[in-house]
Amino acid sequence: MKTKFQRRLMREARYAVTKRWWIWIIAGLLPLQALALSGEEVMKKSQAAFLYPGKDFKARVVMKLINKDGQERVRELTMLRKNVGEAGGEQKYFMYFFQPADVKDMTFMTYKYPARDDDRWMFIPAINMVKRIAAQDKRSSFVGSDFTYEDVSGRDLEDDTHALEREEKIGGRDCYVVKSTPKGSDADFGYKLTWVDKANFLPLKEEQYDKKGARYKLFTADEVADVQGIPTVVKRSMKNLQTGHRTEVAYLKSGYNLGIEDSLFTERFLRQPPRKWID
Repeated sequence: MKTKFQRRLMREARYAVTKRWWIWIIAGLLPLQALALSGEEVMKKSQAAFLYPGKDFKARVVMKLINKDGQERVRELTMLRKNVGEAGGEQKYFMYFFQPADVKDMTFMTYKYPARDDDRWMFIPAINMVKRIAAQDKRSSFVGSDFTYEDVSGRDLEDDTHALEREEKIGGRDCYVVKSTPKGSDADFGYKLTWVDKANFLPLKEEQYDKKGARYKLFTADEVADVQGIPTVVKRSMKNLQTGHRTEVAYLKSGYNLGIEDSLFTERFLRQPPRKWID
C-alpha cells in the first residue's frame, strides 16, 4: 500500500509529463515566424558566409560577358580581399586585370565601410591616372559586366529592411526566402528576393525587381565548393532579364588566410602591384 508521500510524488511526476507534452503541442502550433530566424538575422548570417569568410581571400577569376546572341568577351583578373575586424565590419578589396588588352594592368581598390559610403579607386594605365569613383556610381556597371560596383563588395544591410517571406527548396537545398526593400527613395530598384541556404547561409539565388514590380536581374550561385573547409561560391552568374545580357564568373583557384599585407591596399600599389600577390 502506497503512502501519502508516494502518492504525492506520483501525482507530481504525472503533472510534469503532462506539462512537457503540452509544451511540445503548443510549440508545434506556433506560426513559422515565431520559431524561425528573422529576415535580418538570416541576411546577417548570409553576409558573413558570403562576403567575410576567413581573415583574407585571394582568387584567380575569369569573367565572361555574354550578350543575348551568345557572343562572349572574357576578362581575367586576380581579386584580393582583407577583413578589418569582425563580419559586417570594414574590408579592403584589390583587383588586378590581366586581359583583354583594353583593361590589361588596370587595378581597382575598395575600402568598404559599414553604414557609410565606401571609397573606390581605379588605376587606368592608358592615361596613367588613378580615378576616384563617386559614391553615387556604386550601382553602375563594374567594367562592363552585369554586376555593379556595389555587388562586388556587397550592399550594406542597414540600407534595407529584411523580411522573412517563406521557406522553400531550391535545387534540393532548404532555403530561407528573404525580401529586402530599400529604406531610401534614391535606390534604383524596388526590392529583391534572396534564397539563402539554411545549412551554410550562402545566397543561392537573388531576384531584383524594379520600382514597377517587374523582375529585371537574376543572380545565381552555380557551383559551391569546399575551399579549406569553407563553403565557397566558385561559380556565379548575373543576368539582365530585360536585355538578355549575362555575366558568368568562375574562380580558377582560390585560398583563404594567406597573410595579405595591409600595405597592399594603397595608391602606390594601384600603379605597381606586387607580383607575388597578383600572380
